[in-house]
Amino acid sequence: MGLDQYAYARQVIDNDEEVEPVDTDIAYWRKHNRLQGWMENLYRDKNPDSNREFNCVDLELTAEDLDRLEKDVIDKALPRTEGFFFGNDSYSQEEWAQEDMKRDLKFINDARQYLKDGYKIIYSSWW
Repeated sequence: MGLDQYAYARQVIDNDEEVEPVDTDIAYWRKHNRLQGWMENLYRDKNPDSNREFNCVDLELTAEDLDRLEKDVIDKALPRTEGFFFGNDSYSQEEWAQEDMKRDLKFINDARQYLKDGYKIIYSSWW
């Protein structure tokens, strides 16, 4: 058990009978708790009246969100985030921090391309 995090490119298909989302996996993280904290803060900013636990929640990311995330990743400014299932701090070892940064920046670049192609970008996590 633990924190599993996913990013999808979502295309919505309307086949005249029903509208169904088609998701393409674009990123996966395991126990990247600082990214989880950043995403939860974004969720709270976008949904200030929500009392919902940030678990198994789809969060749509905009181009502006990706720009902010990129800056915070490069500046190593993702917030320290703790949770029973979240593992050790993402920045606790330099090699982990570097691998997370590479993965995060690849996700951001891939997500930007999907946005240009008309997809929605969705972040979700489960713990």
